[in-house]
Amino acid sequence: MKAFRCSRCGGVNRVAKAPSGQRPICGRCKTPLEAKPQAVDGSALASLVAKSPVPVLVDFWAEWCGPCRMAAPVLERVATRMDGRVIVVKLDTEAERDAAARHRVQSLPTFALFAKGREVARQAGLPPESAFTGWLEQQLAATG
Repeated sequence: MKAFRCSRCGGVNRVAKAPSGQRPICGRCKTPLEAKPQAVDGSALASLVAKSPVPVLVDFWAEWCGPCRMAAPVLERVATRMDGRVIVVKLDTEAERDAAARHRVQSLPTFALFAKGREVARQAGLPPESAFTGWLEQQLAATG
């Protein structure tokens, strides 16, 4: 099963299979669903982590962080490759200081993987894309 977070309404949509050549659409607002990183606030992150039927990869970042900006295109490609096997979101640690503190973010960028409501893996810093993808695939395999 795949799942996507709607970029318009924030709803999480389970998708068995979309017709060939078509993107699935949100069951709530009918917006086409895309596998792209989306910005979330602390409240939306907590809700998503608690309710998501697939693992959630969180990019804890800040505007002033050079490596965080370098991570953005990597996350775009990873989200596209994963295509609903994982939901990728970004949390701005400057705007959401309380959420960053709750998740014990001490360096940027930090990537945390959540499954079944709890954190299952963490990666601090930005490794090469192939290493990052390998790490994520390994963690997803371990979560079942």
